Amino acid sequence: MVKIVLTLIPFIWIIGCVPFINQVKPLVLGLPLLAFWPVAGIPVTFICLYLLYGIVQKEEHDDKEAGGTK
Repeated sequence: MVKIVLTLIPFIWIIGCVPFINQVKPLVLGLPLLAFWPVAGIPVTFICLYLLYGIVQKEEHDDKEAGGTK
């Protein structure tokens, strides 16, 4: 379940929230909010993928220690 959530967060960040942030007026670092949003999504995506990679590596390591094959 955690892997699914970590996979969905970047998608929801970029695609799902656009209708709610589709505004020009609030400027963030000199960019309109709609332009800043995908830029802010890059570190969010990196963190999610990093955590997902760690989970998968731990599962593979635990599987090797148990002697099972997947």
